[in-house]
Amino acid sequence: MNNGFDWDVIVRTAPYLFRDGMVFTLQLTVLSAVGGLILGTLLAMMRLSSNRVLNGFATAYVNGLRALPLLLVIFWFYFLVPYIGAWVTGASRPLTVGGFTSALITFTLFEAAYYCEIMRAGIQSISRGQVAAGQALGLNYFQVMGNVILPQAFRNMMPVLLTQTIVLFQDTSLVYVLSLTDFMGAAAKVAQRDGRLVEMYLFAAAVYFVICFIASRLVRRLQQRMAIIR
Repeated sequence: MNNGFDWDVIVRTAPYLFRDGMVFTLQLTVLSAVGGLILGTLLAMMRLSSNRVLNGFATAYVNGLRALPLLLVIFWFYFLVPYIGAWVTGASRPLTVGGFTSALITFTLFEAAYYCEIMRAGIQSISRGQVAAGQALGLNYFQVMGNVILPQAFRNMMPVLLTQTIVLFQDTSLVYVLSLTDFMGAAAKVAQRDGRLVEMYLFAAAVYFVICFIASRLVRRLQQRMAIIR
């Protein structure tokens, strides 16, 4: 005990916070980032397509999701996904999806809108001459994109993609509103149970700050190394 603060609560609950909470947070971040990046790349290619239907769908998707608050999207998908699953499978009742699956679908679809714009900028940064060169070699559109354009776009956009992933790591703390045990949710449960709100929320803030600060510095160093290589 120190000036009314019980910092020992952090030591006592640290295994639970990191083993259950942080593992959940990292799993959700990594899986959502991978899924969002794949979907975002497809959306970027659709936005750059000359096909008006594909272009219009991708544009509406990206602009629509980017205009909505993430918290609203989390609630929306949490209640809507079971009904969509029942409609797809033909079940008579809403499916039991689970909090983690619902959150994973939400963050994948939401982050794809942001990854899409990053990848679109990366693709547009590649000279059109390289597309023409690939086509002159007999490559079709998908071969040119997969073998020539996208590898360079990923490399150019890597620092921005990683920065967006850091933002995603911070955003995953919102899943505590669904009573999921991510790191923030675990800290909130301990805070409520032991009546130590100040200690637990200060500790949670410190952990997020340290992780994001270190990750940001690593991204900055990667950006500098890539600038030297160029």
